[in-house]
Amino acid sequence: MTAIRLIAPSGYPHDRAAMQRGVARLQAVGCTLQGLDALERTELRYAGSDEQRVGELNALAGADPLPDIVLAIRGGYGATRLLEQLDYDALRERLAGTATLLVGHSDFTALQLALYTRSGLASFGGPMLGPDFGAPELHPLMWEHFWRTLSAPQSSASWATPAEGELDVEGPLWGGNLAVLCSLLGTPYFPRIDGGILFVEDVGEPPYRIERLLYQLHLAGVLDRQRALVLGHFTHCRPAAYDNGYDVPAAFAQIGRVARVPVVSGLPFGHEPDKFTLPFGAAARLRVAGGEAVLSFGGYPHLAGLPSRLDPGTLPQIP
Repeated sequence: MTAIRLIAPSGYPHDRAAMQRGVARLQAVGCTLQGLDALERTELRYAGSDEQRVGELNALAGADPLPDIVLAIRGGYGATRLLEQLDYDALRERLAGTATLLVGHSDFTALQLALYTRSGLASFGGPMLGPDFGAPELHPLMWEHFWRTLSAPQSSASWATPAEGELDVEGPLWGGNLAVLCSLLGTPYFPRIDGGILFVEDVGEPPYRIERLLYQLHLAGVLDRQRALVLGHFTHCRPAAYDNGYDVPAAFAQIGRVARVPVVSGLPFGHEPDKFTLPFGAAARLRVAGGEAVLSFGGYPHLAGLPSRLDPGTLPQIP
């Protein structure tokens, strides 16, 4: 059986029905779930106090046996408050070289950046319990790619892209939520990654804020050090009347003009049902030709013997 440890480092589980659907679906493919008490915690907008939320992360340093997967229940905000309290040395000593896989996205990006920078630990940008595994309709791309990637030493992702021309670059794959990335610039928790393939996504940010965040990465020299910038989903990022026709594509076009790095759009990743599972820090290769992008990656921690029923149609109906 695959042991999944639930963690709630950010917002409280406001959609309880989605959480229960996620639990039921994972149990249906033979997973045992630990940390279900995280689904009951609420303090203000957070899933418990800072001490509770950082405690469940630091507890991994003493876990015996370790879970196979550590899965965030949802995003929101709150992980940044934990960064100064994480026991990076103990986590590195216990988790480095193991096949315990940490998975999440959105606000989870803060933990991914910090753990990679301070402990050298790999993680995965990918689905979470409530919004993804607990969605009313399970997305087949998300489900299949999650299990396929976590069960093999290498995987790939391909998608249609409007990017023109051809591209073939290699480098470490990294990224996540754009606003969270930029919030950690200049801190001890932001990694120095040169020659990387940087992917970003966001939700609810107006177009001008997206441009400003990308400019922050550009002016800080982060973009110039990358081999490519890959744009994921930018959900509910709507212009206002004052924008006068300026929108998200216009923001991307401006960054494409000033940044000295290729920009590739259309990556299924972010706050939408379709999303790939992407290993943070893994060696990757990005090829673009004929309107198709192919991102391959390997050498990351993985698990053997994960559930074989990859077709979501084989799952029982979960109300």
